[in-house]
Amino acid sequence: MKKMSRGFRVLLYLGAAVMVVVVAAGISSRNRLLPRVTGTKVARQDVVSKVTANGKVQAEKKVELSALVMGQIVNLAVRNGERVKKGDFLLQIDRNRAAAEEQGSHAALQGSLAARDSALSAVRQAEDEYDRAKKNFDARILPQAELDRARSARDMAVSNLEVAERRIEQNRASLAASRDTLSKTTVRSPIAGIVTALPIKEGEVTVIGTMNNPGTRLMTISDMSVVEAVLMVDETDVPRVAIGQNALLSAEAYPGEEFRGLVTQVESSPIERDDPDLQGLVSTSDAINFKVRVKMLRPPETIRPGFSVTADILTGSKSDVLVVPLAAVVARDSPGGGKTAAGRLKIESGVYVVRDGRAVFVPIVPGISDELETEVVQGLSGGEMIVTGPFKTLRTLKDGERVRLEVQEKGADKVATGLSRAR
Repeated sequence: MKKMSRGFRVLLYLGAAVMVVVVAAGISSRNRLLPRVTGTKVARQDVVSKVTANGKVQAEKKVELSALVMGQIVNLAVRNGERVKKGDFLLQIDRNRAAAEEQGSHAALQGSLAARDSALSAVRQAEDEYDRAKKNFDARILPQAELDRARSARDMAVSNLEVAERRIEQNRASLAASRDTLSKTTVRSPIAGIVTALPIKEGEVTVIGTMNNPGTRLMTISDMSVVEAVLMVDETDVPRVAIGQNALLSAEAYPGEEFRGLVTQVESSPIERDDPDLQGLVSTSDAINFKVRVKMLRPPETIRPGFSVTADILTGSKSDVLVVPLAAVVARDSPGGGKTAAGRLKIESGVYVVRDGRAVFVPIVPGISDELETEVVQGLSGGEMIVTGPFKTLRTLKDGERVRLEVQEKGADKVATGLSRAR
């Protein structure tokens, strides 16, 4: 067999090289068309679930004082921010009219007492006359008609006495009401605390509240010995909040400081737009929020009602559990066509696990979640490589689709890139 010429061998080598380049270019081009995703391995770590909410600082115990009588404020003895004790004098409303009504009621009572004494004398006289008439009738001296007349006079006198006694009760009640009205012209502090609102001024005229119109608001006294944060919690988070849970509070007035708190109340009705505890925070949108009260365990002495506050309510925690990034969890309609009791398609949550270069959807049962990750109660065993993004690709990814994976190791600064094997 004749040896190949040198030129022929060169051409053969060149052809083989061209074939290798063409095949490599085809594989590279095909890989570039695959969806490019990032991924990480399922690992174990601690998870702390929390609900974040905004609100305002308020005193747990406060009293809104409103006018109970009409009149001009003739003496205002306190200022906004002033500390008061229980029973301290706060303000005086003009008492002249109330005092006159009290005097009139007292005079009416005295008149009714005199009328009762007169009616009592009339009763005694009528009884004596009846007794004499009865004796004369029994002695056949007086006719039946005269006896009946004496009996009627006696009965009428007794009735008049009863009327006089009822009038005394009525006048006594009127006097008590007049004295109560007179006492309400002097306003004293019902609790010890701080005057935190004082919308009125000396010389103004107070108005009594009616069914449709509130009375004049005099002032607010807050007992700042027990302070709470009144929070707005979204309806999607309220089911996770319960009385007794711990919370961490931060206030704009104290940057860099955190205060411990305890959930004391979770209200069952949505917050109204004109809620007095959250003025300025309740929006006019259709968002539904519920009021949650958190007691501040060690509030600073300089804290005041109305301070803005942010709270992280700790709703649960678990140690050394399987977790996946929240961004990796996908919700989809159940492929088996299962339906709920209401006839709707069941929704299942899951993640895409990379197996042999393909993204395979694996249903999971999620547990508690923090801001970035969620616990996996069932569905994964640990160590699986799951797809974490990008968001757009993850939402359009199909079960079993080939992918090009970039692995981001936790705690690593560099991204390891690899091409999936194509079948």
